Formats: sequence, C-alpha cells, structure tokens
Amino acid sequence: MTPMIDVVFLLIIFFLVSSTLAKRETLLDLDLPTAASGRDSQADSTPHVTVNVDASGVVLLAGSPVQPAELLARLRAESERHEEGITVRVRSDRAADYASVEPVLAACAEAEVWNVVFAVYEDKQ
Repeated sequence: MTPMIDVVFLLIIFFLVSSTLAKRETLLDLDLPTAASGRDSQADSTPHVTVNVDASGVVLLAGSPVQPAELLARLRAESERHEEGITVRVRSDRAADYASVEPVLAACAEAEVWNVVFAVYEDKQ
C-alpha cells in the first residue's frame, strides 16, 4: 500500500508543477494584437506549444530565448512525442516586426506542424 501512496503523491506533484509551468507561458506581459473574429483555443484538447515573440523580436520558448534551429529541434521533438499532432500558439507583441515572427512560422513548416494559431485580444468595437 505504501508504494501506491508514494506514486499518487508523485503524480500530484507532477501535475501541480506542469500546470504552473503551462500558465507561466501566458503570463508574459505582451501587448497582443486585436481581432474582430476568432475562437477560444482553450477548448481545444490537442497538446500545444506556446511560442512568445516580444516587442524587441526575441523569440521565447518556455520563458527562455531560443534560436530558430533550437526552436525547430524542439518542435520536431514535441511533434514526434504526440502522434495526434500538436498546436503551436504564437503570442506576438503587436510591436514585433514580421521578420521576428517569420522564423517561428518557418520552423513550424519545417517541423511539419500545420496547426498554428495566433493569440489575440478580442476587438470590442
């Protein structure tokens, strides 16, 4: 009985830590663009990877700056780990140039990740 309790406690700790790390990605303070239409991607159950692009053009994955080659390798690894495919959520500051976002899209295409969504604020007009 004791080993089973240990396993349950380890699972609880794992899920607490992983949910905290997942929330950290969306807490990065970015001034996202607005859009008049869209859908809530929180309801989507496919595994996702969040890539942030700040106003200065720095690409962040898991809160750390990454180069395009490293981003490509990590996207490939995640895609191979999940047979059903992954979704890449791009959170880009509205002040970031397209030249900063384009390497993210190129890495997704090269890693054969076709489900890419952009995080935006709802336009309240």
